[in-house]
Amino acid sequence: MSNLTRIVAAHLLALLVTAVAATVTAAAQSDGASADARVAAARRAGLRVLQSRRLTLVTDRPARAGDGVDELPAIFDQAFDAWCQHYGMATTSAPDWRAFGCLVVDRERFRAAGLLPESVPDFVNGFCAADSFWLQDQSNPAYRRHLLLHEGVHAFTLTLRKLATPTWYNEGIAEYLATHRLEATAEGPRLTATPMPARATDVEQLGRIEEIRSLRTAGRMASLGEMLDAPPGDHRSIRDYATNWAAVVLFAGHPRYAASFAAIERGPLAADFNERLAAMPGYDASLAARDFDAFTDDIDYGYDFARSTIDWSRGPPLTAPMRIAVQAGQGWQNAGVSLVAGGRYEIRATGRCSLGRLEDTPITTEADGISLDWYRGRPLGRLLAAQWVEAPPDGGRPRFLIVGEGRSTTVTPPADGPVFLKLNEPPSELADDSGSLTVEIEPLR
Repeated sequence: MSNLTRIVAAHLLALLVTAVAATVTAAAQSDGASADARVAAARRAGLRVLQSRRLTLVTDRPARAGDGVDELPAIFDQAFDAWCQHYGMATTSAPDWRAFGCLVVDRERFRAAGLLPESVPDFVNGFCAADSFWLQDQSNPAYRRHLLLHEGVHAFTLTLRKLATPTWYNEGIAEYLATHRLEATAEGPRLTATPMPARATDVEQLGRIEEIRSLRTAGRMASLGEMLDAPPGDHRSIRDYATNWAAVVLFAGHPRYAASFAAIERGPLAADFNERLAAMPGYDASLAARDFDAFTDDIDYGYDFARSTIDWSRGPPLTAPMRIAVQAGQGWQNAGVSLVAGGRYEIRATGRCSLGRLEDTPITTEADGISLDWYRGRPLGRLLAAQWVEAPPDGGRPRFLIVGEGRSTTVTPPADGPVFLKLNEPPSELADDSGSLTVEIEPLR
């Protein structure tokens, strides 16, 4: 697809989004149905009305102790403040803004009350038009809350930010800003934004990270370029939401892009968003594509971009023994030299380093790792050596291919290119590591 074609398609999408939102909103507010009128209609129909400063929520779900529904408007208000912070807006900049949401069990009750217009398409989980949205009730309170906030982000960006961006950002930012953890406090539930969740228990039933792992394993993960150029579509699968979320997480969290991406997000959210992304200072599309593949290949809860940023530079061929320090607490580390495909190299490691503590006991490891715990099929702390392979022999997206591991190993590289080293550990547990291993790499005749 040419740049001109992409620009034209993006502008047509912006017009389509605006037209659909205007049509649905007008239908939702027909017959003079202001927010107050819709609240009155809801009450006449026997629907529950829950209100806060930023949300009016109408539902036909019966009141049930402990289901969290009554708390949703107050949580929405906290999320609104977090969205303002993300976009560099003062929380007081839209004093009269309030979304109108419908949490639906029986759609016919809402149609009969005039609160679900025929112009609203048949949605699976939710649909938003301007400041109004509809949400199908969910059995899991955490997932119901996530979907409510996802549609709330759409309402926020469509109205206060005039969003008309490509599909990947529309849905990716809604997932990004809706992902959160909830904590009980004396003052009530407290929302903490967790765009990259630290634990699976924080995001029950969400499954975005698991879906990306599954796509990578099955060889069906989209490239970053395919993601950015995806045409408008009817998002109904977890694959779409997971991959769009991952793209926003990369640009917003990776040190190579975060500052520039925040700057373009605080500018117009218009149809030329992709062109402005490509014009970020120092942006290299091929490098970003590789960063995206590396991120989705290693993705896990608590992924630490600062400790997992990769130096992709290609060092000179290794012709004599060399020694480097491989740091604990870092992801893949470029050894600074390149190996030759089909050659033979010996890798030897010595030393001991720390992987943090188990309660009051320090956890130390040597290059063979420890059997106390395993991660991705290998002992924790085990030294891994790998090369980045653009076309893996078993198919799928480019990824790191392990060529050797442990205290002493002889490797035959599958490709010409740099060798990368790291200790085997979940990315969420890197921050409390310390020390390094001394690794010697020697070419064999």
